[in-house]
Amino acid sequence: MHEIDVVVIGAGAAGVAAARRLMAARVPAVLLEARNRAGGRAWTLRSADFPLDLGCGWLHSADRNEWATLAPTLGLTIDRTLPPWGGQRRTIAFPPDERADFAAASERFFARVDTVLDDPVDRPAADFLEPGSRWNPLLNAVGNYISGGELADVSARDLASYDDTGVNWRVTEGYGTLVETYAAPLDLRRDCSVTLIDHAGARLRIATPQGDIAARAAIVAVPASIIADRTLRFAPDLPAKRDAAAGLPLGLADKLFLRADRPDDLPPETRLFGALDRPNTGSYHLRPFGRPVIECYFGGNLAWELERAGDGAFARYALEQLAAHLGADIAKRLHPIAATA
Repeated sequence: MHEIDVVVIGAGAAGVAAARRLMAARVPAVLLEARNRAGGRAWTLRSADFPLDLGCGWLHSADRNEWATLAPTLGLTIDRTLPPWGGQRRTIAFPPDERADFAAASERFFARVDTVLDDPVDRPAADFLEPGSRWNPLLNAVGNYISGGELADVSARDLASYDDTGVNWRVTEGYGTLVETYAAPLDLRRDCSVTLIDHAGARLRIATPQGDIAARAAIVAVPASIIADRTLRFAPDLPAKRDAAAGLPLGLADKLFLRADRPDDLPPETRLFGALDRPNTGSYHLRPFGRPVIECYFGGNLAWELERAGDGAFARYALEQLAAHLGADIAKRLHPIAATA
């Protein structure tokens, strides 16, 4: 049985940060990851002609985001181009007067959500929509993009607690590249899922397909669902931890990247909503970084439905929505590169 002081389980951003902190303190530690890569939700595909962030792509609150500070020290480039949402709102196929009306409705909605912090009782975020507002479906779609779930399923208190400075930057080489680069010096064991943490004895026994590891301590940095569904078990059981994890279900967001044959036909760094009158709609970022691609984003129920529909469903849905705004011929000039599920 291999022995180590500390085992860190899960090589997403939290696990990598914990393992780097231990390394800096000269504490012997090993980082175990079930996937064949580090980064977790940050995942950059580098097999294309340019890096594509299949996972998270924006450094939110970038003016105080630790990853934004780290990136230049690791030789990576921060891109400060403004996103196509927010004050810029570089959104096409959305008449300016209607766009302004929606922006006002959105500001009123989030202002009402913020009032829940003064209320001892939490409520679904959907409770704060204006009854009968024409913009409620699109606000729910935006809620899907933010939380990966319908506003009726999202805690208003949690949404109100999100502290955002409104500064959003990107990493030119990819957010996933940033986290993987930070993980490079660590003792990282890939394809090494942890199935059991036995804490009955004086030392922990960490069970993995590559053998057991004895440790003084473990830092568990896996998604809540892995604990809730007992993919990772504890012996003796820790029901309070498991119940807490079950109370934090994860939302779902998916991405699709399409390559454009004639990219100059598309305005760079521009957003397009597939539809304005329904919650199940994609959001399309045209030519991020000026590259010849469209980044398609789906959240909540729509993402679940398209996943269940199987191979090609994301591309079929995106091409149909894009053709409705950019002309039927656009479908012939767009080709799927990669999609998540």
